[in-house]
Amino acid sequence: MDRSLTRYVIWSAIALFLAVGTYVAYQITERQFLERDAARNASTLELIRTGLDSTLARYETLPSLLAERGAIKLVLADPTGSDHAAKVNLELKQLADQVDASDIYILNAAGDAIAASNFDKERSFLGKNYAYRPYFTGAISGELTHYFALGTVSLKRGYYFAAPVTIGQRIIGAVVVKIEVDRLENAWRESGADVIVTDANGIIFMASDKGRLFKAIRPLSVETIAAIETSRQYPISQVQELNANLTEATSSDPALLALEQAGTTTTYLASLTALPSANWTLISLRDRNETRGQAFYAVASGVMALLLVMGTIAMLVSRRTRARIEKQREANTRELLEETVETRTRDLNTLNSQLRLEIKEREAAERRLRTTQNELIQAGKLAALGQMSAALSHELNQPLAAVKSYADNAKAYLKRNETQKATSNIERISSMADRMAQLSKNLRTFARKPKEMLDSISLKSAVHGALEIMAPRLKATKARIVNQVHDESMFVRGGDIRLQQVIINLINNALDAMESADKPQVELAAQEFGDEITFTVRDHGPGIPDDVMETLFDPFFTTKPVNEGLGLGLSISYNIIQDFGGSLKARNHPDGGAEFSITLQRAEAMQSAAE
Repeated sequence: MDRSLTRYVIWSAIALFLAVGTYVAYQITERQFLERDAARNASTLELIRTGLDSTLARYETLPSLLAERGAIKLVLADPTGSDHAAKVNLELKQLADQVDASDIYILNAAGDAIAASNFDKERSFLGKNYAYRPYFTGAISGELTHYFALGTVSLKRGYYFAAPVTIGQRIIGAVVVKIEVDRLENAWRESGADVIVTDANGIIFMASDKGRLFKAIRPLSVETIAAIETSRQYPISQVQELNANLTEATSSDPALLALEQAGTTTTYLASLTALPSANWTLISLRDRNETRGQAFYAVASGVMALLLVMGTIAMLVSRRTRARIEKQREANTRELLEETVETRTRDLNTLNSQLRLEIKEREAAERRLRTTQNELIQAGKLAALGQMSAALSHELNQPLAAVKSYADNAKAYLKRNETQKATSNIERISSMADRMAQLSKNLRTFARKPKEMLDSISLKSAVHGALEIMAPRLKATKARIVNQVHDESMFVRGGDIRLQQVIINLINNALDAMESADKPQVELAAQEFGDEITFTVRDHGPGIPDDVMETLFDPFFTTKPVNEGLGLGLSISYNIIQDFGGSLKARNHPDGGAEFSITLQRAEAMQSAAE
């Protein structure tokens, strides 16, 4: 036989062997995957059935227990008692929240809802009649009834438990507990399960795929449709028959369910189980095409592995030659890479040196900036002290004159042996000395350079200290201060002296803005917003022009005449508040005048700060 013909026959036999072997392997693998998926499907169904059983059992006895409550019997026996109904409504609402029920409501003998847990909602059941519901007719007949339906008021699907309420041997109404099924379906979807639940008529009323709701997997009779419409169990317009074909399981094959949706028929592995307590049928589905796909990929992977082994053997022959070439190429590449790394390392070292130098320069610049800022702050305080010096001189002259007058009078009284009057004058002299000492203390404290450390400070104390320092100018300008900061629990993060400087600067600016006013008034207020406290200073002047608002906090910007300000006060104040981790903002108040607001972080009231 010719050699080429022999090669052809051999390769044909190998190809035929591979084809037959692949087909047989696919059939065996598909059967194994089918059995595995059927077992998983059955296990999933058992878990779902157990969950449904436990959920229904949890609420089954609740209506009977509620029916024994005296308050419920009382509201049914005396429905006109508004106090009874209001009390029962609240009890039902609290109980529904506790047991995680959708709704709990009370029906009288006519089927009217006279009490409900959703009494305070827009879609309340109060006043609605449910005599047409089978769960009511069953309960009013003395039976414990279960029923699944779409709520006519809430428009939500739910499972209803109903029990009769009796007084003696007479049934006077019913207690109904409703639970919603959406959370069960959500749990199925989250777990990846494909589940449908059908009622006795084969209508799907629960499904992980909401597109299947209210569809029937078997034909519906005219009587069944009429009964659904009468009881309003489901929206009759959505009840449709699916083109479905259920093949029962055998000893060798699992059950299959073929469903036609949107013109496409899909065959599913189906595991079925009954829920006798609710007369439901639970069906867990798994797309058979997924099983076939898994079998195909498994066989294809095996074939590919076999081809890979064969290809590997063929490649080993040529690998040695390529290995030598690759080895030489790697050596060349390594040398080039080492040269590149060395060059890049030198560049990086140079760049790092430059960066370290720049960092040092920046740190030095920041230190200089901080020093300059502190000097500007101190200069601003000294400027404020200069502005207050004239008023303070007048304020000190008055007590000094009074002291001299009281001293002269005391000397005269002592000569006349009127010691009581002399003592009174001496006490007045002491009071005047205390007043002058307090003014001097405030000035020394305000002029002292502040410490850099932030602390917990009392906002009320800072405002009080600022107002004491401002007292001479306030008296000279006859300004009225409306201080609403009286809460001693307001503690902010900052520095006491620097915060006083900011408050004094804002009050000075407010007085400058109302220089031409007959009765100037400055309003101080504070509010808490969570972890922040906002302090505001409002004047009743002309307000801030729009073209000035954007540059208000820039250094050396001022609207005052020449020689009346450097334009540093607001800039310094802005930076001080920034150092505290807060913000300083300005706006025109809706009722007129300007308003500056300081927002600072709330701090705990520490004993040291209070002292």
